[in-house]
Parts: sequence; structure tokens; C-alpha cells
Amino acid sequence: MQTIIIGGGQAGLSVSYFLKQAGHKHIILEQAEKAGNAWQNDRWDSFTLVTPNWTINLPDGKYAGSEPHGFMPRDEIVKYFEDYIKKHDLPVEYGTKVLEVTPLGLDMGYEVKTNGKTFQAENIVIATGQFQKPKILPFSTKLPSNILQLHSGQYRNPKQIPEGAVLIIGSGQSGCQITEELYQSGRTVYLCVGSAGRVPRRYRGKDIFEWLELTGFTNRTVDILPSPKAKFGGNPQATGKNGGHTINLHQFVRDGVKLLGHIADVQNGKIILSPDLKESLVKVDKLENDIIAMIDNYIEKNQIDAPLESLPKLQDGYSVEEILEIDLSAANINTIIWAIGYTFDYSLVKLPITDEDGYPIQQRGATKFGGLYFVGMNWLHKHKSSLLLGVAEDAEYVAKHIIEKF
Repeated sequence: MQTIIIGGGQAGLSVSYFLKQAGHKHIILEQAEKAGNAWQNDRWDSFTLVTPNWTINLPDGKYAGSEPHGFMPRDEIVKYFEDYIKKHDLPVEYGTKVLEVTPLGLDMGYEVKTNGKTFQAENIVIATGQFQKPKILPFSTKLPSNILQLHSGQYRNPKQIPEGAVLIIGSGQSGCQITEELYQSGRTVYLCVGSAGRVPRRYRGKDIFEWLELTGFTNRTVDILPSPKAKFGGNPQATGKNGGHTINLHQFVRDGVKLLGHIADVQNGKIILSPDLKESLVKVDKLENDIIAMIDNYIEKNQIDAPLESLPKLQDGYSVEEILEIDLSAANINTIIWAIGYTFDYSLVKLPITDEDGYPIQQRGATKFGGLYFVGMNWLHKHKSSLLLGVAEDAEYVAKHIIEKF
């Protein structure tokens, strides 16, 4: 086999498309039983895209529907991937979990051991995505056994969880969207706030993502980051549900959500909290202020005819009393949802290919080990490298790198 792609998500499928166009023999190994696994099995029932439909831009798979400014729901996203694979007849082998990738020797390719067959290939493309191992803090083991603990990827709908209040840890996109769904269903929700910032859904006549594209924000390259760890900042608070709207933690307070600082520990059935809620809110608000200032400057510099707009300046979160301890039983909290993201795990590759943060060491997907590549990571080359809008660029680059070797 010339090339094996590990992972049949948007990155793996994009690389496969370019390789197939070049007549390059390859196969995609996908551990799930069907297409769109992450979208289908790691998202809640009401999930929609956070970016508008026009950002769906896999190679020869650009969105062509009637609602380019809408937000595709979960099941339609899954169907998009199923149709894409069929349209291009991509060689996906489902139900194949890769256990180990081992080099065969200098310039001799790689051996790939799976739960079934063992393969050999000259090139390996790791396209397993960003969401590999759910992140849950170590002191979760100290929580009372009667508390239902879920990762955000396991949450499906309000009926899934027991009666009572809910504590959500993490205020990025998933944490905020789940918070909104739960309190709108009548639940009391406590939310531990992190530093993920807020952006308006729309501003001065356009969706925020259109402005981020026009200004070049999503096209920023990894070399401009202040440090390697800057790659891991949370995605801004946003939602596409019900046509898309702005998510605002201060509005959450008005609607009855109880905002908290970071969780620090668990002791005797009590959650111990850091007194940093206000500090986190400052960071949340700052992103919106910085983004709209960038857009305003872009509009003025390019003399764009865009209506003036003043966004609401809500401050409710700053008047909230800092809570430093919560007795879970007294607060009737029966469910805790961990919404603090995922960790990387590339231990299946038996080579020193990650840095101290577990992120692949590479240059636009190519590692120092001949024939070993990565695609589909946030900030692999650009800010949008992992997105439906941007993944094709890196996929094409990696595919060309592979093809030029033959």
C-alpha cells in the first residue's frame, strides 16, 4: 500500500480526495462503523454547526444548498459526510481501529497493526482529529458516587439526566450551549466560567464568521502566536441553534444561571471554587471588544458600506457574589457535565513525534520522519486548519507532498 490514512473525518476524507484524483493507491482506516462518527456520537441531539453553512468547503464538496447562512443540524452534517464519501467513492474501511504504527526501518515505510489486519505502507497520514480523549479533572474521583458525571461529548438532551440541578464545568462553546439548553428546559444550572471569550453572532450586517474571514483572522498562521501553548485557547462562545444568536454570560445571570469561578477541589461532597469569576469575565468580555474593534478598523480602512451598530454592554456577572463552596447535596446537584475539552493522544505512533504539550512536531503536517504526516489539527498551519472551511488547504499540501515522492 502506498499510503494509509488513519481517521475518516473531514481531514482524512480531504486527503483521500486529493490522492484519489492523482491515482495514488491508499486506504482510510476508520474505527467507527459509519461516516461522521464524531458529529454523530460526540454531539448532543440539538447540536448545529457554529459556523454558517457556506463554510462547508471540503474539496469538491462545497455547500450547495438553499441556506448558506443557516446552521446545519447534526443529522444533516452526518448525511453530508455519507454523501461525500459516496460521491467520490473514497476507500474507507470501517470498524478498523488502529492500535500501533511502527517504523519498519530507514525509508522502509511503516507497519500498521489494527484490531483485525496488519498493513504496511510507505506513508501514514494521522487524521484522527482534535477530539480524542475527553478531559476530566483528576478530582472527579472524589465526587459522591450518586452524582452522574458526563463529558460534554456524552450529553444528549435534558431528559437524559436525573432531576435536580446541574453543574457544568467549562464555558466554551459546548459548555455554554448545553447550559442554555438546560436552563431553558427549566433546570437550575451552575456554570464554572473559564477564559473562553465571547463574540457577537452578527455585527454590522454580517455573521461574525464572515467578518473573521474578510479580516484575515481565520487565516492567521501559527508562527504569529506568542507561544506554542496559545494554540490551545478555547473556541469563542457561539451557537448556531435556532438560526444563531449571541451567547452572553451576563444574560445567563439575568436568566437565572449561577456563575462560578474555576473548580479547585472536591472535599466531603462539597465543590471548592476559586475566587476568580470576575477575572474570567473580564477575559470573556475583552475578546468581543477586541474583535469588534478589529472589524470596525477593517471597515474604515477598506471604506466598506456597513451600518453602524452598538452592541449591548451587559454587566450582570460582575455583581454576582463569589461563591467559594457548594454543598452538592444541599444544592440538589445530581449531575456534573465536564465541558473542558479533549486531550491529544498519539501514543499509537511508536516514534517521538509530540512536544511537551502532546502536540505533533511538524511543519504544515510533515514530520521529520519520512512518510509520516498529520492533518486536521487546530493551528496546524492556520487558525482554521481544523475547520470545514480550512482543512482542505492542509490536506492538499500534504497530498502533494506525498504524490511528489512517486
